[in-house]
Amino acid sequence: MSGIRFNETMEGGFVLGETDPETGAKKGQATGEHLALHGTIAVDDIDRFIADPNHLAELSGTIDFTPWGEGIPADSGVFNLFKPTDNSALKLMVYEMAITHRGKPYYLAGRKTVRDDSILELWPQTTTLYTQLHEGEDKSGLVVGSGVLTIGVKRLIKLVSTFEATDANSPAAKTEAISKFGKFFLGELWDSYVRHAPC
Repeated sequence: MSGIRFNETMEGGFVLGETDPETGAKKGQATGEHLALHGTIAVDDIDRFIADPNHLAELSGTIDFTPWGEGIPADSGVFNLFKPTDNSALKLMVYEMAITHRGKPYYLAGRKTVRDDSILELWPQTTTLYTQLHEGEDKSGLVVGSGVLTIGVKRLIKLVSTFEATDANSPAAKTEAISKFGKFFLGELWDSYVRHAPC
């Protein structure tokens, strides 16, 4: 039962008092308010992860938010890779973290939208996280902040360098676990941006 783990950091303009991520991002860029998500994604069992329709994994880490400070830990978190929706042409990459600030619970919920689209849309869609901050312990709570987080080329290269296999009892098992994840990821991208892309 081999798994994988990797780290991902995304950052962007983010403000309190705004519900629309794109508007929040623009306001945050104008005022110098940013939020950074430093996440560690852990897949306990790569075979089960691939077989699971929602491709669910654990997300842990911290956030830095200009008004609140740095290194705010996540109490819990979830990650979905290419989660299906009611629209067969749309899948989601989901990043969610439960955090606490000054004794009050908040829930950071972000998603990347992956559509059956032109190959030119692959980069912006897979690197842009539309994010909202909710009051309470899940995303049913009132939205109290929003913004857009992105990952640049340098951080993407760093992400790839953090990949490691877990609970693998041999070098071959480690290689196989990472290879399975890579094939799944690239296969999904091919499915969305090449095979099903509009002509």
